[in-house]
Amino acid sequence: MSTPVPPPNQPYDGQPQAGNPYAAQPGQPGQPGAPTGNPFAGQQPVGAPFGGGAPFAPVAPARNNVGLGIAAAVVAAVVAAAIYGAIIGATKHEIGYAAVGVGFVVGFASGKVGGRNPILPVLSVVLSLIAVYFGQLLGEAMIAAKELPVTVSELFFDHFSLLNEAWKADSDFISYLFFAVAAVAAFSGAKKAAD
Repeated sequence: MSTPVPPPNQPYDGQPQAGNPYAAQPGQPGQPGAPTGNPFAGQQPVGAPFGGGAPFAPVAPARNNVGLGIAAAVVAAVVAAAIYGAIIGATKHEIGYAAVGVGFVVGFASGKVGGRNPILPVLSVVLSLIAVYFGQLLGEAMIAAKELPVTVSELFFDHFSLLNEAWKADSDFISYLFFAVAAVAAFSGAKKAAD
């Protein structure tokens, strides 16, 4: 059996039609509502304008905090310098992409946490230059420790002046170019992360 269809061009009054158990509106007394699978279907969120949206505002991320941005940049610089030094020590070569990575990681960390403060890109440049320098020194110490009867920490902490002299003797134009590349990457990383 079929249910009769109302004639065309008849106005719909929004009321359930006889014979259709799913046409009843939820909340009408004595009539079951259409099953939707959502136990909260007929409820309005508390405090939501116009019946939609979240009932509360989400917590804003901690941004535009210069102190946290500086702390993030320092931590990123220390970690990136250690990784860069380990790469140099393992390969016995300076790798330009690693210097770019050092600069970008330092800048990105400071910009992402610290926000748009104009001090952070400049500070990121300084910290990335320091990180590349110490990364290259750590790499020199790792290479020298394989050939000398001393450990990396002894070279780095007890004989730092000798390590620095060896770094100066091994430095060339490419070494200084890596400094410039890391500085540019740090500045741009901080600007991009702050946006």
